[in-house]
Amino acid sequence: MAESSRQPGGFIPPQGGLPSPAPSSASSRGASTLPHPRRTPLRPGGSKEDMVRRYAEEKLMTISRRYVKKFGGTQEGDEVVGFRTFGEVCKELDEVVNILWQSGTQHGNANVVQKPAILQVQFLLKLASDFTQYVRSFPPSPKASFDLLHKLDHCFASLLCGQDIETKEALPGFENGLRMGMTTTDMVRCRSLVEQTRLLMVEIMSSGEPEDEEDEDDDADDEAEGDGDGDEDDGKGWGVDDDDDETHLDAARVYEHTIVQLEKRLGDSLGGNIGGWTM
Repeated sequence: MAESSRQPGGFIPPQGGLPSPAPSSASSRGASTLPHPRRTPLRPGGSKEDMVRRYAEEKLMTISRRYVKKFGGTQEGDEVVGFRTFGEVCKELDEVVNILWQSGTQHGNANVVQKPAILQVQFLLKLASDFTQYVRSFPPSPKASFDLLHKLDHCFASLLCGQDIETKEALPGFENGLRMGMTTTDMVRCRSLVEQTRLLMVEIMSSGEPEDEEDEDDDADDEAEGDGDGDEDDGKGWGVDDDDDETHLDAARVYEHTIVQLEKRLGDSLGGNIGGWTM
């Protein structure tokens, strides 16, 4: 993963945005757009740590309000606009994941005596839980959903083993072992989310027609791969056996790396047969 750009004198770039380099391969998908984390965790109780916490709290609250507005409608003069597609939800959640990952900070100081809050882990677990709530209320959005889930898988699996699962670099704060990572309670909660999400995605992706996910690169690839017989599917392949198989395989691969690391840490088996697909 390439080193992300830094803004002089600050941690979060203006407008809360982060550069997102293009994926290097299909196998890395959403995980390849993660920014490179800081070399060291943020100073406990410092202004940058507080900035990250407030950003994540406020961003997740805004996402929740926009989700609620989807059902209640927007009134004149209301600054909060409801989500129209699940792709919009994933885009907003993705920005939070990027900031948390770039912070390189598992533990933070939340003014709790003798028990510091865990910045990355707790926010990522909440975000993953929110995902399972939001995804139920929209038509299937395969690309946006699986890209975000692959990114979360990368984060959780890396935090569980203390190193980036792709680059094998030690994560900030893990130089002295895994004690700064997930607690047993965190891992049990993560396992529950993993199991719930894997079953849910099989159900969601089989529930109806997907959203129209615009992707110019994919469209260009589809045109280049056409056989020229004029029988291209107007539905972009949805309903074709190969595409259905790939979607179900994507659902079966949800949190695949996290499963491996949870098995190592908790010492029991996860995964198995999900929606007819065996890991």
